[in-house]
This record gives sequence, structure tokens and C-alpha cells, in this order.
Amino acid sequence: MMRIKIFLGEAMEYHLKTPIQEEGVRRLRAGDIAYLSGTLITARDEAHKKALELHSRGEMPPVNFRGNGVFHCGPIVKRVDGDWKVVAAGPTTSSRMEIFEDRFIEAFRPSVIIGKGGMGERTVRACSEYACVYGAFTGGAALLGAQGIRRVKEVHWLEELGMPECLWVFEVEDFGPLIITIDTHGRNLTKEAMDRVAARKEAIISSLGG
Repeated sequence: MMRIKIFLGEAMEYHLKTPIQEEGVRRLRAGDIAYLSGTLITARDEAHKKALELHSRGEMPPVNFRGNGVFHCGPIVKRVDGDWKVVAAGPTTSSRMEIFEDRFIEAFRPSVIIGKGGMGERTVRACSEYACVYGAFTGGAALLGAQGIRRVKEVHWLEELGMPECLWVFEVEDFGPLIITIDTHGRNLTKEAMDRVAARKEAIISSLGG
């Protein structure tokens, strides 16, 4: 489900509700701003690895990623009166998951990957083929992330993987803002920015006679 809120120059602001259908995902463009409501599942290195190992054996992880959001995050969560309370939920550097993400997207079909720092060409290709986008969340904004989480619905693999690496299943409301940096049309704003920096560096070196 998708509700368009406002036009921002060439970019759009979207409020997304999981599960997000393929048509809605492919409507998003690099540079758009998005907010996510519904189901958001944390998954870092170890969770990616374990989920893919299960998939290779014909087994499924204990959560359904299809159409939902996956958050590269190791949250701080505590027990309060018998319930889980999220204290902080900042993004992990997503490049750590690059070796897994293309296979993860193919196997489990999430609609939105959230993290910081962007991702590489393997993820770009998988997003294009299987209808997924990458949304960049501001690093260091762990308290802002926690504010968008309404409750902890489930937790899996906590004893085995520990708090930062296990699967936390959150119910979120207008979680964001997220900047879409990888869309389903092959664009990767992080790479584009790095390419511009490299070109300017070469120009500066040339102008100095280097």
C-alpha cells in the first residue's frame, strides 16, 4: 500500500505500508523520501547468514520478509514490565551485508532495505530484478529510529545470536525519513556521488599539474 503525500521538485515523498506490492516498489525513484509503516525486521550479518543457510536446506526462517522492510540495525532493547522496549535503533553500515544481500533479496523478497552508507552493484542488480529499494537512514539517529517503533511484535534467535544480531520484528509507524538511494531502475545515488567526487579530484590534480 502506498500513499503519495507531496511533490518535492523532482522527488516525491511517499508513505509506505507493508506489505508493499511490486508496483508500489517500482514507482519509487532514487532521491525520493519515504516513511514506512507496518512490519520492519532487523537483520545484520549473522541473521543474513543463518537465514540463507536455512534456505539452502529447503527450510524457512521464522519470519516472513516478503513485502516487508529489513533494517540493518543492532538495536538496544530492554524489558519493561514484561514487555520489550526499544531504547535505540540506529542503522548499521550496510556494506557489511553486501556479500549476502543479493541472495537474500532473491530468496526472501523484501520490499525495502534500510541502513546507512549505501550498497554496491550486487544489491543494485537484485533490487532491479526482484523489486526492492534501499532507503538510507541517518547514521547516529538511533533515538529518532526508536521513536518510529510502536512495539516489538516478535524476537527470534535472541539466545543464539544475541541482541544486536538476532531478528527483531517491529511494528513501525512513519519510520523515517528514508532517502531512496537505490531504486529498481538501476540508479545508485551513493555510487553516483562517489563518481562525481573522483572526477572532481582528478580535475583538481590535473589543474595543479599533478
